[in-house]
Amino acid sequence: MSNNVEEKILHGTTTVAIKVKDGVVLCADMRASAGYFIANNNTMKIQKIEQHAGLTLAGGVADAQNIVDVLRYHANVHRIQNQEPIPIKSLARLTSLMFHQNRGYPFIADILVGGYDNQGPQLFNIDMFGSVEEKNYVTTGSGSPVAYGLLEEEYKDNLTLDEAKSIALRAVKAAITRNIGTGDGINVALIDKNGFQLLDNERKKAVLDI
Repeated sequence: MSNNVEEKILHGTTTVAIKVKDGVVLCADMRASAGYFIANNNTMKIQKIEQHAGLTLAGGVADAQNIVDVLRYHANVHRIQNQEPIPIKSLARLTSLMFHQNRGYPFIADILVGGYDNQGPQLFNIDMFGSVEEKNYVTTGSGSPVAYGLLEEEYKDNLTLDEAKSIALRAVKAAITRNIGTGDGINVALIDKNGFQLLDNERKKAVLDI
């Protein structure tokens, strides 16, 4: 990977995702890095695909938005045709397929796809080469070395969703503190049997002030 391509993926973002027995946490900083994803005053690196599925994005804004639009379309078609939500693994495979189909002009993005389907909580990492890995916890972006340190220290098999939420928020907060490319607040979403829920500022603040 060239330094230029790697920098486009890594610069200015930290995303964290954790899978536990009752759901998945998606977490990302909100820094608006001009030229990267996403340069506006509402930097939303977490996107809802359907009520049971979401993803985090690091990379080029046009590439990332294209991926989100395609996944939403296929999720909607699957629900209409099959009368059930699309499996999270199918969303991960679709993302991988898009990366493979664009190898001549590759998407510059790193995607975490998570959700809750009839198999329970699911979490996958798809990199720019289209590789798909199932994960219990994962972080991407320029702050990921700092975030990984906290994740590896605190992740346990029997975490609750609330405990995972606290760990994810603190991991991104640590990256914001120590990584110049990450910052401007944090967004966090929970996905469990009741669906996708984006936390409001008061609930995030209550966790981060602990």
